[in-house]
Amino acid sequence: MLEGEYDPHSTKQQGPETYSFASEPKPIQVPRKKYRDPTDTQKRIPVNIMYDRRIHRGNTYASPILPANAQPDPVELQRAADLKRRLRAKRRAEAQRRLRTPEPVEGRKHIDVQTDLYLEELTDKVPEAYAATQTDAFLDRAPSPLYIPQKSGVDVATQVYDGELFDFDYEVQPILEVLVGKILEQSMMEVMEENELAILRKHQLEFEERRNAENAEVQRLEDAERRRTEEKERRMVEQLRILKEKQEAAEKIAARAFAQSYLQNLVPSVFDSLATNGYFYDVVEKEVESLFLPWLTGEVEKSIESQRTARILLDDIIYSSIKAQRGAK
Repeated sequence: MLEGEYDPHSTKQQGPETYSFASEPKPIQVPRKKYRDPTDTQKRIPVNIMYDRRIHRGNTYASPILPANAQPDPVELQRAADLKRRLRAKRRAEAQRRLRTPEPVEGRKHIDVQTDLYLEELTDKVPEAYAATQTDAFLDRAPSPLYIPQKSGVDVATQVYDGELFDFDYEVQPILEVLVGKILEQSMMEVMEENELAILRKHQLEFEERRNAENAEVQRLEDAERRRTEEKERRMVEQLRILKEKQEAAEKIAARAFAQSYLQNLVPSVFDSLATNGYFYDVVEKEVESLFLPWLTGEVEKSIESQRTARILLDDIIYSSIKAQRGAK
């Protein structure tokens, strides 16, 4: 290609306009073509939906008639029988649940009357109608025209001779010096920054070490102070316990001495009082006094009473005898 010639597939900017790549359009490959290819010599059989065995014709309300050699599926038959049985059971349940009208009186009968606003004729036979249609034959597809991309932009040509352009070494040397200087300056700054960061990290490590040491020392002092405080509290509790035990021992000794001085003459006087009141006695003497002596006294009284009775009777007999003798004289 000559210099300055227009290239429609080039993306290089030439002049004020920009050219972009554009590929030739291609048809999409589909399974079935829209138009008939005139170069296709294969015999095609026309298909008419009026004679297609896969399309059902006739009354769409009635079930399709199966061929003689087709056997019904037993699963489908069982499913249809179950469905019919459920429908019959549902109708029976609805009929039982529905309110029934009373029986008509004599001479009258019930009839179905439409009460809708728009009446329609009720017939047992569904209206049927036959219709036919015919599709048009396939048209020959016109030949595809040759694709020519639309031209855009302005043709521009440029001729460059030797010596018209700039001197690369002369023009690039200052830029290269500036770039190298900037790179060296940036490198030095980065090195200095790295050194400064290293120094900062070192100071930070030293500071953390000092802080850890101070924290450890503070922790040690806190532990020592806590141990001293706990020891002081334990000593105070021990001293309070000892003082309390001494006070309790002194109170017990004083109570014992007071009890001894108070009970010194109490026990003999109590025993004397109990003995006087008869709480302390001899068992034999008590039994003799409480049982034997009352029994003996009763027996003696009975004997004396019998003797007195015998004497009275004897005196009566003697008195009667004397009185009888005096009357005889």
